[in-house]
Amino acid sequence: MPFSEPAVIRSRRAVLPDGERPADVLIRDGRIERVAAHGSLTAGHGELVDLGDTALLPGLVDTHVHVNEPGRTEWEGFATATRAAAAGGVTTIIDMPLNSVPPTTTPAGLEVKRKTAEGQAWVDLGFWGGAVPGNVPDLEPLHRAGVFGFKSFLAPSGVDEFPHVEAADLEAALAEQARIGALAIIHAEDPAVLDAAPQQPGVHYRDFLASRPAGAETAAVARLLDAARRTGARVHILHVSSAAVLPLLRRARADGVQVTAETCPHYLTLAAEQVPDGDTAFKCCPPIRDEANRDALWEALANGEFTAVVSDHSPSTPDLKLLPEFGGSGDFAAAWGGIASLQLGLPAVWTEARRRGHALADVVRWMSAGPAELVGLTGTKGAIAAGCDADLVAFDPDGEFAVHAGELHHRNPVTPYAGRTLSGAVRTTWLRGRAVDTGAEPFGRQLVRPVNYRPAEGS
Repeated sequence: MPFSEPAVIRSRRAVLPDGERPADVLIRDGRIERVAAHGSLTAGHGELVDLGDTALLPGLVDTHVHVNEPGRTEWEGFATATRAAAAGGVTTIIDMPLNSVPPTTTPAGLEVKRKTAEGQAWVDLGFWGGAVPGNVPDLEPLHRAGVFGFKSFLAPSGVDEFPHVEAADLEAALAEQARIGALAIIHAEDPAVLDAAPQQPGVHYRDFLASRPAGAETAAVARLLDAARRTGARVHILHVSSAAVLPLLRRARADGVQVTAETCPHYLTLAAEQVPDGDTAFKCCPPIRDEANRDALWEALANGEFTAVVSDHSPSTPDLKLLPEFGGSGDFAAAWGGIASLQLGLPAVWTEARRRGHALADVVRWMSAGPAELVGLTGTKGAIAAGCDADLVAFDPDGEFAVHAGELHHRNPVTPYAGRTLSGAVRTTWLRGRAVDTGAEPFGRQLVRPVNYRPAEGS
């Protein structure tokens, strides 16, 4: 639905910061100028786009995306990832520092990535830096250059050019990030617990699940929280899959540790009991756990214990996933671990959220406002409010569609949602007032961390 500015978008289901209600939204120069009562803005205010009962949401903010370009563009790239994002109602992504070559662990690596992304992005994007052994001197220059924080792995990352941090590396990196006011984002699995777990190759998902026990997450989170207490660093736990870490986070917050956490659509909508043998599209690390654990994650989400629900979009080529339909062995132990779901996160979460009695306003808080707050973009992204970018989504909450992997915009036709019917269809995505899919060229901007931003304390 392209339009000429100024313009008014009208919906009887606009999801605003104070809840869902009918509203008119006036857009001028790519920003939201005013939110007014439904039907109150006349033709004199600009072209009218009346959505009727189709919901109007703020564009989603996905702070956990592996674009993989440069270096592994056959896995994914800026053009394909951001087109998939836009099709899924995501208008801002923050790219992870690894799986690209070079990784974003030095200012030079960041510059390579920025130049590579130029002119390719269909949505706005920013970049995380990486904290790895030996690069503490690079953290402040990367921070000054505008990365949104620094990712570290406590267990092997899966790629040699982004090694995990041992105890001394972690302490040094957190101390430096505390000094410069940066956010540390952490993949928390403990390598000693993983090494002690049974390692049984093969097609049975139960064997893979046993190889990545919940104890690996709890041990790593406990170690991280101790380091955060000593250093005063602000830490964010990535892709929490195990509800067993939640009591640790509650106690740490009560003690004054500045810690937040996220979870992902696949942990909220999929369950171990549903994973077919050999279907390695479901493999990710940490893994999808059982239904009881999924229920506990939903309870924590409803209680406000997660700052964000983000994709952890981490695709690869079908041969690396070892999928039987592409001639692979279906061996969970050997397959690449990553879920491809950037385009599907909103309908996947909405399908399950509605079933559990949640409203669209809840989904917006988890997938738009919360991630925007995490990275300091409140006031610009994540809300339908005066002064914010006109990043908007026309979303039909009752629309249903069957997922066909080959029809998705991300580069490779692999997703664990293939064959599922999801509720909620994105009808149009607007980025700064322009419909994304109607222009001849991408027009996403590169974002930098707000200069005076300090991450919010744990909620």
